[in-house]
Amino acid sequence: MTGAAAAGTLEQALAHAARLLDRDPAMAVEQLDEILQVAPGHPAALQLLAAARSLQGNEQGALDILMPLARSQPNWAVIHLELGLALDRCGRGQEAIDALRRAVAMKPDLPQAWRALGDCLMAAGEQAQADVAYGSHVRYSTRDPRLLAAAVALVENRIPEAEALLREHLKQAPTDVAAIRMFAEVAARLGRNEDALHLLERCLELAPSFQEARRNYALVLHRSNQPEEALVQIEHLLAADPGHLGCRNLKAVVLCRIGDYEPAIRIYADLLEHYPGNAKVWVSYGHALKTAGHFERAIAAYRRSLELEPSFGEVWWSLANLKTFRFSADELTAMRRQLARTDLAGDDRLHLEFAVGKALEDAGEYEPSFRHYAQGNAIRRTQLHYSADDTSARVRYIREHYTRDFFAERAGAGSAAHDPIFVVGLPRAGSTLIEQILSSHSQVEGTMELPEVTSITRLLRLQGDADSAMPYHGALATLDPDALRALGERYLAHTRIQRKTAAPLFIDKMPNNFMHIGLIHLMLPNAKIIDARRHPLACCFSAFKQHFARGQNFSYDLGDVGRYYRDYVALMAHFDAVLPGRIHRVLYERMVEDTEGEVRRLLDHCGLPFEASCLRFFQNTRPVRTASSEQVRQPIYREGVDHWRHYAPWLGPLASALGPVLENYPDVPVLE
Repeated sequence: MTGAAAAGTLEQALAHAARLLDRDPAMAVEQLDEILQVAPGHPAALQLLAAARSLQGNEQGALDILMPLARSQPNWAVIHLELGLALDRCGRGQEAIDALRRAVAMKPDLPQAWRALGDCLMAAGEQAQADVAYGSHVRYSTRDPRLLAAAVALVENRIPEAEALLREHLKQAPTDVAAIRMFAEVAARLGRNEDALHLLERCLELAPSFQEARRNYALVLHRSNQPEEALVQIEHLLAADPGHLGCRNLKAVVLCRIGDYEPAIRIYADLLEHYPGNAKVWVSYGHALKTAGHFERAIAAYRRSLELEPSFGEVWWSLANLKTFRFSADELTAMRRQLARTDLAGDDRLHLEFAVGKALEDAGEYEPSFRHYAQGNAIRRTQLHYSADDTSARVRYIREHYTRDFFAERAGAGSAAHDPIFVVGLPRAGSTLIEQILSSHSQVEGTMELPEVTSITRLLRLQGDADSAMPYHGALATLDPDALRALGERYLAHTRIQRKTAAPLFIDKMPNNFMHIGLIHLMLPNAKIIDARRHPLACCFSAFKQHFARGQNFSYDLGDVGRYYRDYVALMAHFDAVLPGRIHRVLYERMVEDTEGEVRRLLDHCGLPFEASCLRFFQNTRPVRTASSEQVRQPIYREGVDHWRHYAPWLGPLASALGPVLENYPDVPVLE
């Protein structure tokens, strides 16, 4: 037989084996074994044999072929794609990511590789990188020039260009589900979540099996504070693909949002079987463990994350943020070594500055501790757009418009429900302690810092006049009693998923809701409102040395936080005047000095009989999601009241900003 004839016969045999793959993998394996006896090590035959073994369910057998084949064929992108897919199916997620990245680096126009990479990155908690991979999947899977141009613009974050191209394309092809999904991505990136949800609902109406769109839909529902609806979509996805790790990761995130930590912890533990070398999954696992009260396991998870990524600043800060945790001398040295690096990422440096500040504070080295706190705050302040003048203007507007007459005209409106107890004030003022005390009562359930009031303000803002100074407050002022009652019922419906017990009352401990007392009173006039207040220097400095995961943009400058406290005091004094007796104030220092007396007064205000369990609040094992989570699992201690005095030499700008509010505490001065 000539060489050409032999080659032709080999090609025919390979083609025949390829045709056998789908209908009879076992027969394909036999055919390929014969080919490899004639042509040992033939790459194409090995590729097909790996595919056949995979179809037979022999994933390890496929890997045994693909791993050496990828080493011997380093520039064959398709082999690295198949290796990545096989590694993912075997639960070796990080290796799968590496293989898929090699595949797309060599051959970007592999849409299947981009989609698989997106799935693996989503499972590993790398949502931003997953979004880029999914965008590249769209880019390389379309042949329509305009859609291709829009996908490229989306991947490169040229959002206005992508929006214009997609809008024009959808005029001519209004049912193109790929384009609708991309348009939803544009809306989501612009913060127009309602538009994104409507587009994705249309997408799934046209193509119910479009799983990528359904994943987007679940994610936007989660980001829009609709966890119950997000879980419905996630379960739909998992019914079709129970092993989809990205969906399981998203499910764990949503479960944590609604307070179901134990099932979330089980999901994270399973994900770590697939991604044992992924520092981000370890830290997510640590966060869930910490909130559920598994203190030592959380520390172990955080430390494992740092073994994998020693520069991971968020993890160092997560350890510091346990409050009762103390760094060893070696750990402080390790943090300082990371801070000395010139190539340290900005976010890592920010978190490390706060963590080192806490380590030095615990060691009694207050001056260098303050320097690190100040540096961390300075970095964070440059990342934010916060205006103390805007806050003061908002408070002035509320004080001018929410008058006694305003409320009298709306008396009797809103939902009659008594269920919620709102705990408001500034962060680090003792609100978690109040929540822990109240939730230790048999008739009260603790939840978390619920975002629902904020969601309602966003809804009102959209309904208001966009050109007015305060569209949310303007819209609220136009609502009739039925509309106000509907808002109260919406609040109750949207927070029901957070309630796990039959207790008739529950706590919403979002401190910043003090800005929305007018709304709360109008939609839920029978809800209780508790104001947690603490000495201004203690409260403000505690906020300054706390790096918050989100929000609290006022807290990263001593002058800003001082002005914010003044505005808060002024606003609460206003509501005390126009709604006398509506708000019960708890001063942290009085709670420390006379715990039983203050607890009895608190329970009286809530219409609750005294229960001794409220004095043993530190025995309450419920999940706690705030920076005080470990502190409130201990009895009240007096030392925390005056701890700020160690930093008094450096708090001049704060004292100046506080002015008469500091001089008169706990009384309220005459305010402008």
